[in-house]
Amino acid sequence: MYHDAHNHLQDPALAPHLDEIAAAYAEIGLGRAVVNGTCEADWPDVTALARRYQFVLPSHGLHPWDAGNRTPNWFDTLRATLDANPGAHIGEIGLDRWIIDRARPDDPRLAGLRRAPLDEQAEVFRAQLALAAERNLAASIHCLDAFGLLLKILETTPLPARGFLLHAYSGPSEMLPQFIKLGAYFSFNGSFLSEKNTRHREVFHQIPVERILVETDAPAMPAPAKYRPFSFSAPDEKLNHPANIAGTHAGLAGVREVGPAALGVSIAQNFARLFGG
Repeated sequence: MYHDAHNHLQDPALAPHLDEIAAAYAEIGLGRAVVNGTCEADWPDVTALARRYQFVLPSHGLHPWDAGNRTPNWFDTLRATLDANPGAHIGEIGLDRWIIDRARPDDPRLAGLRRAPLDEQAEVFRAQLALAAERNLAASIHCLDAFGLLLKILETTPLPARGFLLHAYSGPSEMLPQFIKLGAYFSFNGSFLSEKNTRHREVFHQIPVERILVETDAPAMPAPAKYRPFSFSAPDEKLNHPANIAGTHAGLAGVREVGPAALGVSIAQNFARLFGG
């Protein structure tokens, strides 16, 4: 049974394919998929998916890309959303220096977004972390080019007792012990199986098995073609099919040099420990 620790099934690009995705999930034997809201506008969409599909485990958060466009009442809205959805978690939240320092001014993914400076992102992130700690909800964390600040915030902000997820972890192996001590889990993304991502695979070879999860981040971050057993009936190479969690799982088993079944047992245990099943 597979578990996807992080995806975005609510993405409008996947809307025409939802029944097809559900059928593919049934085919592979998916357990649960954590579906992460990223802004106030899509939290209701995540809620609707959780009510439609039993496999959806909802998570609601304000992503650092969306922090600059938040409304004055965003935090109250987040609290109310969590109140209305017992069992939901918090995420996707975090820090992103890339959008400030390295993203192209005309990057279409950032069109219409005010790119919040890092101190503003940190303020939004701390508030959501504290809320996760208050309610002991898993926090799904995004971090790009800001791992030093991330560690500082994690060391100085209340954290959920159950732990937190560093999704698609791309930080250095040297920081693993510090993050693990604080309660971190790390999810392996299928894109890490591409030839150029040797360092990412080396890091995930070092992470203790009891701290590893697997994710797709669908519809983004597709794996190399050999690890994509599923494609849409109307092919779109830009879209990562969520059922490709199966290919990513197999790829990680190769990275870890273990059998897929044994890895699956560990992943299921880790998923239940962090997210509650």
